[in-house]
Amino acid sequence: MKSSVEPLKARRIYLLLRDRIVAGDLPPGGRLPGEPALAAEHAVSRVTVRRALDLLEKEGLVQRKPGSGTFVHDSRAVRPIVADLPNVLSHLIDMGRSTDVKLLSFSYVAPPEAIAESLGLKPGERVQRSVRVRLIDGEPFSYLTTHVPEWLGLTYSEAELAARPLLELIERSGVKTERATQAINATLAGPEPAAALDLEIGSPLLTLTRIVHDPSGRGVEHLHALYRPDRYAFHMDLVRIGDDGERRWSPALGRPRASDTAKTDKNKAGEKPTRGSRAIKQRS
Repeated sequence: MKSSVEPLKARRIYLLLRDRIVAGDLPPGGRLPGEPALAAEHAVSRVTVRRALDLLEKEGLVQRKPGSGTFVHDSRAVRPIVADLPNVLSHLIDMGRSTDVKLLSFSYVAPPEAIAESLGLKPGERVQRSVRVRLIDGEPFSYLTTHVPEWLGLTYSEAELAARPLLELIERSGVKTERATQAINATLAGPEPAAALDLEIGSPLLTLTRIVHDPSGRGVEHLHALYRPDRYAFHMDLVRIGDDGERRWSPALGRPRASDTAKTDKNKAGEKPTRGSRAIKQRS
């Protein structure tokens, strides 16, 4: 019984410390209490505390320095990507150019019934299925599974998909993407996504399912994306609208963000945006 309880206690301490680090209660560079102090505070063994610190270290939240202690890692150098929800399609290609991608699989298969229905495929029609991992500053942040109708998937190669954003390849074929429907939720990491994202199985993830359509309403891409919440977030600007007594929040569509305005000003001054400025657009 004790052998099964200890890992649960270690994960509880890991989550408590993680929440304190993310909330800023334990600032970057700050030293964590020593193992004896943490063991006494949580009424557990030092072995259990060590397991919790191992989890924090594997996630990159702390650094353990022999003879000095455990310190909160300064993660500000690797800021998370922040996707702008109202303009998510226009930012996808830009994101592809400011991050790196690792193609894990590429094949032509019969799609699951739900995906075939969402894309409006005919009976027996196949899809091009790919699994990719995106990285920011060398660290994985998303696990992407895409299904594209076979007739469209045949317009690009495996090598091209490993080097260029999928949306760019779709539009290169002459297909115009006009609208998309998407749903955002939360889930737990299964074995394959956990390994690809360098996480423990069962770690919390953000999940996004998006179906992209052309002007005729035909489905051209089904995307299922899993994101590490410590490296990716969704952003939406809101404004108050309506008459007194019926005021409500509404998306602020079409309003340039500060980073976009700054980039425009630089372009007017004759400066070209760098790779870094494109990345800032996603992270600001």
